[in-house]
Amino acid sequence: MTRYESAIDLDAITAIDVHVHIEIDGHGHASLPDDLRDAASKYFSADGPRPDLDSVAEYYRERSMAAVVFTVDAETQLGHAPVSSEEVAEGAARNNDVLIPFGSVDPRRPDAVDRARRLIDDAGVRGFKFHPTVQGFDPSDEAHFALYELLQAEGMVALFHTGQTGIGAGLPGGRGLLLGLSNPILLDPVAARFADLQIIMAHPSVPWQDEALSVATHKHNTWIDLSGWSPKYFPESLVRAANSYLKNRVLFGSDFPLLTPDRWLRDADPSAGSGTGMFKPEVMPGILKANAARLLGLG
Repeated sequence: MTRYESAIDLDAITAIDVHVHIEIDGHGHASLPDDLRDAASKYFSADGPRPDLDSVAEYYRERSMAAVVFTVDAETQLGHAPVSSEEVAEGAARNNDVLIPFGSVDPRRPDAVDRARRLIDDAGVRGFKFHPTVQGFDPSDEAHFALYELLQAEGMVALFHTGQTGIGAGLPGGRGLLLGLSNPILLDPVAARFADLQIIMAHPSVPWQDEALSVATHKHNTWIDLSGWSPKYFPESLVRAANSYLKNRVLFGSDFPLLTPDRWLRDADPSAGSGTGMFKPEVMPGILKANAARLLGLG
C-alpha cells in the first residue's frame, strides 16, 4: 500500500470540505445496503449517481478545493461490508493534491483498536469518522476509550456524526437505528477524558443544537462542521456562534454527494439572491479554509 502523504498547496485552494463520503468503491460495492441508500436518497432528494473516489477527486480539483474523504464501517450493525478504508486511503494517496483520508473502524469489533492502528501506521490516515446511530454504539461508553486513547496518542482527528440522520428515515422503525446515540452531549465525557483529542461534531445537531454549542463552548478540543444542511436552514444559534465565540472552531463541510459544495456556497451567498448573508465576511475565510488547515496540520 502507498502510504498517504499530503501534497495540498493551501495557496492554490479556496476551501477545505471536511465532510465527503466515498459511497462506491472501485468494484462497484456500495457503502450502504440498498434499502438504506434509497431511503437516504429520498430523504435528501438526491437521486444522482454516486461517484467513485477518483471522480470525487476530479470534482474537487475542478473547484480548487480540498476534501476530507471517508467511509463508515458499520458491519456489525448493518450486516453489510463497508467500502474499504484502506482503499479510500490508497485513492487519496494518488490524489494527494486534493484529498485527505480519514479511516473508519466499527467500534463494536473486538479488534477495533488494532484495525485503527493499521490504518494509521500503514495507510497514513489523518483521522477517523464515526456514526454512532448507524454503527449502533454509545460514544460515551468506556468500552471505546481504548480506541480514543490510541487516536489521541497518534494526533488523529475524530469526526462524529451528530443529530438527525436521513439514513433509515422512512423505513419501518427507522431500520432499528437509534437517533439518541448521536446526541452531541454524549461526546462531552469523551472530550473531558481525552483533552488532547480533537473532536468534530458533524452537522447542525438538530434537535440538539444547544447541546452541541454547550459542549463546544466548554470543551475547546471540539469543533463543529456545517455539513448536511443548506445554510438557508441553519439554526440561528449556530449562526450566531459561528459569527462570534466559535468562529475559530467552525468548519465548512458539504456531505457530498448528498449535498454538494456548489449548493452550500450558493445558498450561503447573499449576492446570488438565495442566501441569507448569515455569515459575516470576516469569518468566512476561517470557516472555508483556515480553521480546517489548522486542525489538520496543513501548511
